[in-house]
Amino acid sequence: MDYLPIFLDLRGRKGLVVGGGDIAARKAALMLNAGAWVHAVSPEPLSPAYAELRGADRLIHVQQAFAPSHLDGMDVVFAASEDRERDQAVHDAARARHIPVNVADKPEVCSFIMPSIIDRSPVMVAVSSGGAAPVLSRLLRARLETLIPAGYGRLAALAGRFKQAVRTRFATTAERRKFWEKAFLSPVSEMVFAGREQEAEASLQAMLESQGAAPEVGEVYLVGAGPGNPDLLTFRALRLMQQADVVVYDRLVSPPILDMCRRDADRLYVGKERDKHAIPQDEINMVLVRLAQEGKRVLRLKGGDPFIFGRGGEEIETLREHGVPFQVVPAVTAAAGVASYAGIPLTHRDHAQALVLVTGHLKDGTMDLDWAMLCRPRQTIVIYMGLKGLVTLCDEMKKHGLPGDTPAAIVQQGTTLNQRTVTGTLDTLPALAAQAELKPPTLIIVGSVVSLHAKLNWFHPEPASDDHWHTPLDRPAALDM
Repeated sequence: MDYLPIFLDLRGRKGLVVGGGDIAARKAALMLNAGAWVHAVSPEPLSPAYAELRGADRLIHVQQAFAPSHLDGMDVVFAASEDRERDQAVHDAARARHIPVNVADKPEVCSFIMPSIIDRSPVMVAVSSGGAAPVLSRLLRARLETLIPAGYGRLAALAGRFKQAVRTRFATTAERRKFWEKAFLSPVSEMVFAGREQEAEASLQAMLESQGAAPEVGEVYLVGAGPGNPDLLTFRALRLMQQADVVVYDRLVSPPILDMCRRDADRLYVGKERDKHAIPQDEINMVLVRLAQEGKRVLRLKGGDPFIFGRGGEEIETLREHGVPFQVVPAVTAAAGVASYAGIPLTHRDHAQALVLVTGHLKDGTMDLDWAMLCRPRQTIVIYMGLKGLVTLCDEMKKHGLPGDTPAAIVQQGTTLNQRTVTGTLDTLPALAAQAELKPPTLIIVGSVVSLHAKLNWFHPEPASDDHWHTPLDRPAALDM
């Protein structure tokens, strides 16, 4: 170990930064954020970056050239004047007084170095390469940022409020450690992350009163899987996917996303296709209730966004009626994701100022849609699940006022390596789609914005096998309906 990692308590203490530029301002910001009073010594006026600092009321500008007397009463020093000789003089004077000193961008002469910081106060995580590879440290920090939700600070604060009560209830360190391990691995943590802090506090109190027994309460995570590309998942979705006991997933969840779920979780396929419903929606709702009542953490993974043609509202209505805790994680819906990857902006100053999302299900060979509303000028229409009814869709739009030469596109498996985009007009798109032998999932976009595809198309994937897109994984016997 080349350095001893420590955390300094600077609340109400004094720190010195020598320099008035942007680099010095960043050092001053660190100390101000830690609660210090900061003296900024610089013969020149301070850069505008100083004026933007939080806690600037604790910032004192000493507009003088540095002198050793400026070190009087200081607890920590940063030399950041960007003048080599001046910074060396600060370093030498601080060392002579045994005051910790950091020289910006000169780790070899520092008595301490600054790590990359993940701030989840009161939780702090620091990453350092000892000055050998600062860019690597920043990359590692960025990766950790995705793994440590902002809610960890609130969780730590909650634990702090219970610290004395836990110390009173449990006599030994081992017992207290065991209690906190159970608490942090229980639904209490997820309640905090979801913003349900009063509920978390009540649950933690119940655990304390029951001598550490975690309540057998399950929960449902209604998570949007997005349009298919794993890179478009949210951080929160990834975290919940890794901790669920059971994954209940549908037909539109791509295999690469399903592979990112916890490996040992049970998996239940409830996918629905037109006229081929594996499990009716009402039964899916009750499956979620049953699994949660068994104390399981249930991941309901849905393609796209659960609240946009995903029937997520119906599912959480049932959960609410049965008193099952749940949380909803939105996602990039197909309209936004697929259109972006196809180079088709859904709104554009010169083409469309409104956006309409509809489903294209056929019923008895017809579509029950508000055609007058859909066929207004200067708007974009996005049709989900409309491949089977494409001919009817185009014919009805022309009957209700849209010209036959209105640009239109259909995109298969958008955002994935199997993306295929077919563009044409309301007159030509049905024949072009049939010729291309497109298969679901597809998205249809109608409007003037489609004409921008040729110019703005940026995503050119290498085709991959799509043999497994619709193939459900084997359902565990214990979960068969």
